[in-house]
Amino acid sequence: MNTQGVENLYDKYVMKTYTRVPLVFAKAKGALVEDIEGKKYLDFFPGWAVSGIGHCHPRVASAVAKQVKKLVHVSNNYYSELQGRLAKKIIEHSFPGKVFFGNSGAEANEGAVKLARKYGHEKGRFEVITMNKSFHGRTLAMIAATGQDKVKHGFEPMPQGFVHVPFGDIEALEKAINEKTAAVMLELIQCEGGINVARKEYVEKIREICDKNDIVLIVDEVQTGMGRTGKMFCYQNYGIEPDVMTLAKALGGGLPIGVIVANAKFKDVLLPGNHASTFGGSPIVCAAALGVFEAIEKDRLLQNAVKQGKYLAKKLELLKKKNKLIKEIKGMALTIGVVLGVDGEGVYRKALENGLLINCTQKNILRIMPPLTVTKAQIDKAVGILEKILEG
Repeated sequence: MNTQGVENLYDKYVMKTYTRVPLVFAKAKGALVEDIEGKKYLDFFPGWAVSGIGHCHPRVASAVAKQVKKLVHVSNNYYSELQGRLAKKIIEHSFPGKVFFGNSGAEANEGAVKLARKYGHEKGRFEVITMNKSFHGRTLAMIAATGQDKVKHGFEPMPQGFVHVPFGDIEALEKAINEKTAAVMLELIQCEGGINVARKEYVEKIREICDKNDIVLIVDEVQTGMGRTGKMFCYQNYGIEPDVMTLAKALGGGLPIGVIVANAKFKDVLLPGNHASTFGGSPIVCAAALGVFEAIEKDRLLQNAVKQGKYLAKKLELLKKKNKLIKEIKGMALTIGVVLGVDGEGVYRKALENGLLINCTQKNILRIMPPLTVTKAQIDKAVGILEKILEG
């Protein structure tokens, strides 16, 4: 079947909930993908950062292939060895506590909010403070949590209990806290919001405020977790620990997963009957996630993220000096935003035509998030394509 044939199937049978470009990918490896017509692309935004260690990483593929022949699914009424091993691995790399397994970032964030509400229930606490330009998922509760009006339109009235304040404004946060406040939910880097990086002193102050007021600090690491910022988890760049952390995307190596990590104080808040997920933590997904950890550890991918992240930022800064359309380069390691003085949609489309996959968010910010396996040569090629487009 060719591209048009697949498009026809979608037109007839699939809901139009995405703005799709006429591309059908057939296979991929690392940072390279190939469409059904045989054209090759350099992927610097692999699956919305899901393929964080590259497409079809051999350690992940091998783990999944072995597991699919043994056991595909098991009810969470029973124990699963791989789920236990993955929980142990996550805790070893983060902070003492326990984990809950779901299927997506939105599900993890929703579960984290349930945990915070349950913790504050006896005191009448239910409000969650989030930030303007934040993004926490597409469920009804999580679009209410998200600090962007565009995701809410058409779904009103919104679920109650979410308060938004400006990102980076500690005074606004303090003013928003009251006797109903149960939690603060924070992205350390607002990726969908435009690669807005939280200042260290801001994060430290939030931690202090939450401790003082017995408020749950939820850190949403759905897009920043698993090495993308040069640390296994982004919070480790800030010298603080969250009370609750949510993970998804890159953790599954391409398979659907969502995780709530709760520290020792909050690890037993959710009890039997409070929360569940039918497919959460399946043997196949856990095998894949263990493969992701193995790849990061054994292939020294954190070190590569730091090294190549610096190189990518340097190359983009040099490009900025030569091209007035670029106003700012921001981000951390392999999470980069290129702020343009023009609408970025055209640049994104031309990049696609020239074999480079990136993303445009907030209308004028190119989101560049290559896999942790990216090489210097691939960065040179990607920046070269951008330079050609911006000059044209």
